[in-house]
Amino acid sequence: MKTINIENKLTKFSTNWHPHQIAVVDNMQVLLAKLKGELVWHSHDDEDELFQVIKGTLYMQFRDRTEVVKEGDIIVVPKGVEHSPYTKDNEEVHVLLFEKLSTAHTGNVKHEKTQTHYPKI
Repeated sequence: MKTINIENKLTKFSTNWHPHQIAVVDNMQVLLAKLKGELVWHSHDDEDELFQVIKGTLYMQFRDRTEVVKEGDIIVVPKGVEHSPYTKDNEEVHVLLFEKLSTAHTGNVKHEKTQTHYPKI
């Protein structure tokens, strides 16, 4: 058991839309990611996702609305709900994610931004 410093972990990578695993809690993983621009529309059939914004403002698009997730806020995307996160004005947003180990990055959608491996840092 060791303390995990999120700010320090954020210095370990620079790629956008490529989550990095910082911890595992039972069957859940804790991921850090840097986001810039827009991800692809997707959903996760069997898993919820929790996003906590550490830095910046994240926009979470749903088919019927967009939620603004500000620094310090969290949003839970329920399983089966189609969504597409994005940022505005070329801002890089830092997020902490909590999701099951089985969660595929972009669900069943394959896209150039889809990641299949989350490095452990």
